[in-house]
Amino acid sequence: MTVPPYRKAPVKFDLLQGLGVLLLVLGAQGAIRLLIDHDQLGLLGGLDAGFGGTVAMYVVAVVAGAVLAGWARDRAKALGRRK
Repeated sequence: MTVPPYRKAPVKFDLLQGLGVLLLVLGAQGAIRLLIDHDQLGLLGGLDAGFGGTVAMYVVAVVAGAVLAGWARDRAKALGRRK
């Protein structure tokens, strides 16, 4: 009995895709909230980077999350875990 290739593939790409989506959502939510209410810096407020620095960090989180989620999905698809 042969084991399908998707059963052999590690689950790490599934977890990385979830982490990427989480970064994307938290970054987008933080950036939108900061653009609406400039005084509420959110999760990154403790970094004391000011408005512009905090917005930039949220944008970096969005981009990093999108890239990570896309890369992990492509790797999982190449291993047969996605259709």
